[in-house]
Amino acid sequence: MINVDKFFDLFLEELKGNKGLWSYYKYHTDVKSFAFRKAYFCQRLEYIENAIRNKESITWDVGCGYGTTAIFLALNGYKVHGTTLEFYFKEIPARINYWSQYGDVSGFTYDYEDIFDESKNTSMYDYIIVQDTLHHLEPLDKALQIMSRHLQDHGGMVVIEENGSNLMQRFKLYLQRGNKRIIEIYDERLKKHILLGNENIRSLNTWRNAMLENGFSIDNESVQYVRALPPFLFNKYSADEAVAKEQALWKKNGLAKEYLFFGINFIARPLSENKIATTPSLQGEKINN
Repeated sequence: MINVDKFFDLFLEELKGNKGLWSYYKYHTDVKSFAFRKAYFCQRLEYIENAIRNKESITWDVGCGYGTTAIFLALNGYKVHGTTLEFYFKEIPARINYWSQYGDVSGFTYDYEDIFDESKNTSMYDYIIVQDTLHHLEPLDKALQIMSRHLQDHGGMVVIEENGSNLMQRFKLYLQRGNKRIIEIYDERLKKHILLGNENIRSLNTWRNAMLENGFSIDNESVQYVRALPPFLFNKYSADEAVAKEQALWKKNGLAKEYLFFGINFIARPLSENKIATTPSLQGEKINN
C-alpha cells in the first residue's frame, strides 16, 4: 500500500528518468511553483481515493491520460480500467514497468479507445473517474448518457475539473481559443475524425444542469473547490497551511468560491428513474488490454 505522499515522492523519481512526461508534469522545470503544483496534485488524488473507498469495486478511468491516477489506485488494491487517446497511450507500458517494482499494478488495465465506440466497452462499473476530461467530451450529452449506461445504480461519477467561472482562466482561454469551444481532430490510430471540447470548461451550475438532463445528480456534500492562493504563498506557508486557508475560504466566501478558485471536484450519482437501460453486466470479469 502506498499513500499519496509516498506515491508523489516515487513519482518524482520516475520523472527524472522519463523526460517525455515533463511537458505535462512540470515539477522538475518550475521550481518556484513546486509546492503549489504538488498540493494540487495530492489534493485531487486524495479526493479520488476517498470517493471510491471500496476496494471490491471496479472503476472506469475515462481519459486516463498517462495512467497516473489508475496506477496509484492499482498499487492500493483497486481495479481500474483506463481508456485514453493520442500520445498518452504509448507512454503507459514504460510506466507500468517502473511502478511494478513498488507493488502489484495488475489491477490497472488500459485501452486506446474513443468512448463513443461503445461496442468496445460493455462492462458495468461501480465508479467512473473523469479527471481533466469531461470538458473534452463532445457531444457532452451523448458522453454522459454512455457513462450512465455503464455505471451501476449504486455507483458514482467522480469528476475532477477546472472551474469554468474562474475569471483568470476564462480570460486566458478566451485569448487562447476565442469562442471556438469545439474542434475536430483526426485520430491516425482509429482512422476517424473525433469531436473534441477545446478546453470547454464549465461552471458548477452548468455541470449540474447537464447532469440532471442526462440521468445524474451532483451530490452537494461531495463538492470541493481547490487552488486559489498564488504559488508564492505556498512557499511562505507550509503546503498544509496554504491548503487549509483555501478550504476555509471557499466554504465561507461565495464570491471567492465562484470566481477565484481554479478547480472543482464533485461526485455525480445516477438518478435511477432517469437511467437509460444498461448493457449486460460483466461485473467481476477481468478486462484485458
